[in-house]
Amino acid sequence: MASFIAEVLKELKNKKVDLSALTFILPNKRAGVFLKQELSTHTTEASFLPEICSIESFVEELSQLKKINAVELLFEFYGVYISVTPKDKQESFDQFSKWAPMVIQDFNEIDRYLIPPSKIFDYLSAIQHINHWSLEPNPTTMVKGYLYFWQELKHYYTRLVDQLLNKGIGYQGLMYRAAVDNIEEYIQNSKRSQHIFLGFNALNSSEAILVQELLQQNKAQIFWDIDQGFLESNFHDAGHFMRHYKKTWPFYKTHNFNWTTKHYQEQKNITITGTPKNISQVKYVGELLDNLYEQNKLENTALVLGDESLLLPVLHSIPKKVKSINITMGLPLRQIPLASFFEQWFLVQTTSEESVFYYKDVYEILTHPFISLLFKNSTNSLKSVFNAIKDQNRTTISLRDLIILAPDLKHLFELLLAPWNNQPKTALQQIKTLIFELKLAYDAEKSNNVLPLEYLLRFFELFNQIEHLSQSYNYISSIKIMHSLYRELLAKETLDFKGEPLRGLQIMGMLESRVLDFETIIVVSVNEGILPAGKTQNSFIPFDVKLENGLPTYKEKDAVYTYHFYRLMQRAKNIHLVYNTEPDALNGGEPSRFLAQMELEGHHQLQHKIVTPKIEILSPSPLQVIKTEKLLKSLETIAKAGFSPSSLGQYVRNPIEFYNHKILGLKQPNNLEEIIEASTFGSVIHYTLEAFYTPFIGAFLEPNKLEELKHQISKTVEKFFKKLYKRGDITQGKNLISFEIAKRYIRNFLDYEIQFLKAGNEVQLLAVEQPVAYDFTNSLFEFPIRLKGNVDRIDICNGTKRIIDYKTSKVTQTDLNLVDWGDITKDYKKHNKSFQILMYAYILNKTHPYDGPTEAGIFSFKNFKSGYIKFTKKDKLGNSALKQQHISETILEAYEKQLVELLAELFNPDIKFIEKEV
Repeated sequence: MASFIAEVLKELKNKKVDLSALTFILPNKRAGVFLKQELSTHTTEASFLPEICSIESFVEELSQLKKINAVELLFEFYGVYISVTPKDKQESFDQFSKWAPMVIQDFNEIDRYLIPPSKIFDYLSAIQHINHWSLEPNPTTMVKGYLYFWQELKHYYTRLVDQLLNKGIGYQGLMYRAAVDNIEEYIQNSKRSQHIFLGFNALNSSEAILVQELLQQNKAQIFWDIDQGFLESNFHDAGHFMRHYKKTWPFYKTHNFNWTTKHYQEQKNITITGTPKNISQVKYVGELLDNLYEQNKLENTALVLGDESLLLPVLHSIPKKVKSINITMGLPLRQIPLASFFEQWFLVQTTSEESVFYYKDVYEILTHPFISLLFKNSTNSLKSVFNAIKDQNRTTISLRDLIILAPDLKHLFELLLAPWNNQPKTALQQIKTLIFELKLAYDAEKSNNVLPLEYLLRFFELFNQIEHLSQSYNYISSIKIMHSLYRELLAKETLDFKGEPLRGLQIMGMLESRVLDFETIIVVSVNEGILPAGKTQNSFIPFDVKLENGLPTYKEKDAVYTYHFYRLMQRAKNIHLVYNTEPDALNGGEPSRFLAQMELEGHHQLQHKIVTPKIEILSPSPLQVIKTEKLLKSLETIAKAGFSPSSLGQYVRNPIEFYNHKILGLKQPNNLEEIIEASTFGSVIHYTLEAFYTPFIGAFLEPNKLEELKHQISKTVEKFFKKLYKRGDITQGKNLISFEIAKRYIRNFLDYEIQFLKAGNEVQLLAVEQPVAYDFTNSLFEFPIRLKGNVDRIDICNGTKRIIDYKTSKVTQTDLNLVDWGDITKDYKKHNKSFQILMYAYILNKTHPYDGPTEAGIFSFKNFKSGYIKFTKKDKLGNSALKQQHISETILEAYEKQLVELLAELFNPDIKFIEKEV
């Protein structure tokens, strides 16, 4: 396959042109590397290389201006804005920087397309006045400010352009306008005889004039690269721009249009593959590259990323045996681990108050992987700090307290957490100090830390740039502005890869593929919204105004990508187009229209396939543990210490959970409570009621005494929250809501009790939070088994003994109904509450028998309207069932039978602990 560059050089050589005397002008610098390589194969004798430059560097030379970077331009523009705008209408730099980049982009387009500035700005201002016309004689302040902005745009532009020209600098559009102004002088004075323009497509108005002037003066040749079918079709967007040039440029009335080819019509192997999600795309690409490597076909292969954010996952998916790789795009600096550290650092400094930090922010900073090397010899001290924060349940912590917890880390704590006090100068000093300390740490093992050291260098350069801007322009007055500037710079910076520019696999973005040809191409993310990008409106200029003035819209941008997509395939033999079958709203849409268009054209036989990840379907068998002699001995020890209803309930729910907790002693991690957990909330309710009712043990409850307790609710609830939640904040957010709900629950309970007593009921309180225990014996077991628990309340109500449990969760009567005794130790979800209160009743009947009737039930604070909910034995399902609510000997005997069966299963050596699905 002869590439486009090779075909052009062959044409020039056939015409006996001295290649060394030419000036090649290309769309980008990347193409120049391939041109140099091709020139070496077309030159048989020693000679000088011709001059090769990109269109941007050529325009910069013509304009006689030096290009200003985007951030410096923003500062220059702010200086203009301040000088033009009255003080009462001026915005801070932070506010200004939110809209100014879009205005600058519009200025750039206006200049690139040589639109008379006064014409378009007056037009825009007039449109806005019409849009905001009103019968009201006095517009609102907001409307006035809005119209003022549009009136002043012309002045902003004029003053900015004058200021930049006086300094000999310019943004891209301004350089293009200046280049057009200088082209006649250049043609007269330049020693360059011939300019060769290669592989251009969508020229802006400035470029079109520059090329045409050179063509008309016989100072240039331009070689287009377009398939004849695209050019001759009136509808195919790949030929949109070139059809226009061929039709409208005077040069083509007397000259041939070079070149049209028919390469796209040639035989090609085209495979269109759909894969679910981006990760599947890159994994599939890895498999493709593995196959190409085995076939020795990687030397002339390009991997083109429609979505350039996939670069890192793609690099991780390339087979290790592929050694020669060249990456033409840079890795965005914002994707480097160190970027996330600095982002977190800015967050900590902008959200902390008086050196008091949110505990998660402190954790994120101190445990960030990139700075872990600084704590290499102090991991135990750092661990003890986090343990102390967790044990004390501190959601915030000060720098002073951190130093008290670990004095040996004082230097690092101060380096990382000393306040910047909203002073950019202080911030930059601390940032540079940290970078130097990290460099020293990584330098200790330099050979293993080449990449981290390169990261540090790039961020050092970035913050140096911020410092330079701070010294040159007096607008970086706060950390907020500095952070905004940091993000602006970070978004534009990339880390370049070193590779073999002409060998092996070439990885690039779509725009880097211009002018280049490959035998095998793989294009990833061929989805709508990516290829092409679709409708994007990063402009203050309305769509109709753009059309009126000849400015590009999304339609022209789509045509640009259509050309690049089809041109890339012109000379390729093997083409793999990969798209995401399950895109999300932010990452492209359905398969690209390009794929449907190729199908409709019918030039090639397309092979479609859907590839899904190879996922092994696992049918995990439940975990099983054999009861060894040693394990049974452990069970015996536990039995003698005592089983509570919750521990036996845990066995019913999942035997493996019981095994992990009771036998192995594994516990849930004691996590710091940022938001009050249900268990803490429940404990506060229990402790408050215990404190309130303990003085009444042995006495009959009186409404007036319970009424007096209401005045103590807030103070008592707060006391127990502080005890259990430790240093947690209950004055705001969800915690404040929990605090108020707890108070309301206690008040509701007291109100219920008072009304109950006033209705003529008599309640004698026997116990609150009463520990109970009973050593159960049975012929099946060689040792006594202790049953134990903690009963929330025991009282006698109108002669009936009540065993009461408090629940802050919702409980209904259905939860305490039982039909079949066999279910109580089988269905944990339905009957765990009945199992619990019946065990309490069973123990109390054995240890403190009562001659009168007994009931067991629950007060549910989330279902208070139901009041005291009693355990109910029913003879059958349905409303017609007979109900028994007294805990009779018959009920206790039936319960004991189920309890014995459960304990027999637990101690049976032949029955394993088998995992249940929970």
